Amino acid sequence: MNAATRELERCTWSKGHPLLVSYHDEEWGVPVHDDRHWFEKIVLDGAQAGLSWLTILKKRDAYRAAFANFDVQRVARFGERDVARLLADPGIVRNRLKIQSAIKNAHGFIAIQTQFGSFDDYIWRFVDGVPVQSRIGAKGPWPARTELSDLVSKDLKKRGFNFVGTTIVYAFLQAAGVVNDHLVTCFRHEPVAKLGKKPKSSAKSPESGHATAGATKKATGAAKSATGAVKKAKPRA
Repeated sequence: MNAATRELERCTWSKGHPLLVSYHDEEWGVPVHDDRHWFEKIVLDGAQAGLSWLTILKKRDAYRAAFANFDVQRVARFGERDVARLLADPGIVRNRLKIQSAIKNAHGFIAIQTQFGSFDDYIWRFVDGVPVQSRIGAKGPWPARTELSDLVSKDLKKRGFNFVGTTIVYAFLQAAGVVNDHLVTCFRHEPVAKLGKKPKSSAKSPESGHATAGATKKATGAAKSATGAVKKAKPRA
C-alpha cells in the first residue's frame, strides 16, 4: 500500500488489513449486474454468518475453486459426495448447514432466473433499477437492516432461500451497489454515486408474492432514511 493510498479518506470498517482496503476501494458498493457475481455474493454472505468479512475474503479464492467458480447450474447439481468434499476442504467454512444452504439456494436462484430472465432483473426491481444513495456521516453508524432489506429477505425466504435474514441481505445489497453506503466523507462515495443507472427491464411485472411497485418505492424511501430509524451496526460484505 503506497503513501497516497494510505492518505485517502475511507469508510472506517475498511481499515486495518490490505484485503479490506482493496475490497473497499475496488468492489464494495459498485453496482453488480452479473448473475454469477450475484450468486457469489449470496453464498459468501451466507458463509459469513457469525464470522468477520475479513475471514471470508481470505477464503474467497478457495470458495471459487470449491464451488465451480460460482456456476449456479453446476452448484445446483452438487450431491452428497460434493457435500462431503466441501466438508473436508480446509479452505472454506466447513459448516454443513451453510454448505447445504448454498446448494439449496442455487435451485432457488435458477427458479428466479427462469421467472424473471435473470436474478439481476429480479433484485434491481426492488429499487426500480436505481441504486439508493445513502448520506451517512463521517463516523457512521451504518444500518444493520432497513425496510428494503426486510422486503427482499422476506421474498427470498418465500422462494425457499436459506441464510437470507435481513442483516445478511442488507450486507449484499450494500456490497453489490443496490445501496451506496460509502460514508459521505469517503473518497469512494461520489465515484460510486456517479456510476450509471440500470435501464428498466422490459420483462413482465413480478407475480404475487414479489414486491409491488408501491412497496418497492416505499422500501426505497425507507432505505434512504434508514440511518436514523433502524438498528445500527458495522457493514458486512
